[in-house]
Amino acid sequence: MILPFLARLVCVLTAVSAGAADAPVTAKREGKQIVFRAGTTEMFRYQAEPGELPRADIKETFVRGGYIHPVSTPGGRVVTDDFPRNHIHHHGIWAPWTHTEFEGRTPDFWNMGDKKGLVEFVAVDKVWSDTSGAGLIARHKFVDLLAPEPKTALNEVWEIRAKAVSSPKPLFIIDLVSTQTCSTASPLKLPLYRYGGLGFRGNWAWNGATNGLYLTSNGDTDRLKINETRGKWAWNGGVLDGGIAGTAILCHPSNYRFPQPIRLHPTEPFFCYAPQQLGDMEIKPGEPYIARYRFVTADGAMTKAEIDRLWDDYAAGK
Repeated sequence: MILPFLARLVCVLTAVSAGAADAPVTAKREGKQIVFRAGTTEMFRYQAEPGELPRADIKETFVRGGYIHPVSTPGGRVVTDDFPRNHIHHHGIWAPWTHTEFEGRTPDFWNMGDKKGLVEFVAVDKVWSDTSGAGLIARHKFVDLLAPEPKTALNEVWEIRAKAVSSPKPLFIIDLVSTQTCSTASPLKLPLYRYGGLGFRGNWAWNGATNGLYLTSNGDTDRLKINETRGKWAWNGGVLDGGIAGTAILCHPSNYRFPQPIRLHPTEPFFCYAPQQLGDMEIKPGEPYIARYRFVTADGAMTKAEIDRLWDDYAAGK
């Protein structure tokens, strides 16, 4: 299935060399970030310790680490955004919970400006590069700011693995596994809510009701119809630097409530896999919550058949 909007777009697509996708992938700490590259081409950065705020109008409350940005295509187009003006708390690829209950309180780990909760970077435990690609293991904690003293509700481990491929087209691939465990004898309850969980914030150029381009595993391309549907994958993209670029977000079949429900903002390039859309859930002591996702970035639009094949490989452990 070819995306129907392609016939209406007149774009000059930049030729993408397969060289970057053929090159070894490396991960290296540079200051407060872990930088992943395919050869000399940057793929993405993991923000470890909080960095400098990009604008003077942003309050210190919004400083944070423990997320992925920027994410680039093999052709060098950046598909994510960080601290966007209309949602300062959005950060590339990140994964906080929004509407929660913990020990009788209601911390919000997503909307940092409300000062009810936050996700803090703790440490990078390992960084590696080998013949299969590159990766890292890092730790975060979900801090309840409504407690008499700040109290950690969840501990989280992120394992990130990255690789680059050149056939049948150049692709950059990021695998993320998030493991969340209760840090006390109390569960973290997650009532029914429309968003929270894995978030992806697209490039600022895709703001507006008509600027972003979307496709899901159900074949849907209308963002209003996509919202609150369930899909095993979703492609988020748009026009950048004279061509189309985007990211396919693949939901692993082992994930809780797979295929997970989707939150897609009506006018902003914001996508979320939100399993709590289907009803109340909770993370219990002694029962880790494990979520797995794959992000595939590419230059040019991707077809349903292409992404179906990518998802089949992911589900098969390839």
